[in-house]
Amino acid sequence: MEDIGPPAEDPFGDAADGDAYDLCDQCGRIVADDDLLSALVPDSSALSATDPSMDGKRVLTACSVDHLAALVEQYRLRPFVPEEQWAAKVCRALAACDEPVPLGLVAELSGLSEQQAEQGVEWHNARAREWRARYGSPDDG
Repeated sequence: MEDIGPPAEDPFGDAADGDAYDLCDQCGRIVADDDLLSALVPDSSALSATDPSMDGKRVLTACSVDHLAALVEQYRLRPFVPEEQWAAKVCRALAACDEPVPLGLVAELSGLSEQQAEQGVEWHNARAREWRARYGSPDDG
C-alpha cells in the first residue's frame, strides 16, 4: 500500500456527506464516485449481504488504471475455492438459527446441495482447527 500522507482537512469538499465518494482498494485514497474505476472479479470469499447472485463476485474500486490493474491481477492469481464459497453460504444461512439445524435444512436455506453444504461445513471446520493449532483455544488463555 502506498503512503499518500495525511488526509486533507475536508476530504469531502462541499459535499453534504461522503456518499459521493469511495476509497481506492489499492492505496486508500478518497476518490469521487465520478472518477472511480471499478471491476468485478471472482472471489470465493466474497458474500453479498443483500444479493445472493453476487456471491463469489467482488467489486474492486481504484483511483487509477494502474491501481485497478494491480488489484485485478492480485485476484486473478487467487484461487477460487468452491468450498470456501459454500462455507460462507452455510454461515449466512445459519446466522439466524439459534438451534442445531439438520444438514438437509442447511442445504435448503443456503441454496446448496447437501453434499455442497457438507463440504462447506468441513472446509470451515478445517480452517477453525488450523486457527486453533496456530493460536490455541480461547479456553487456553
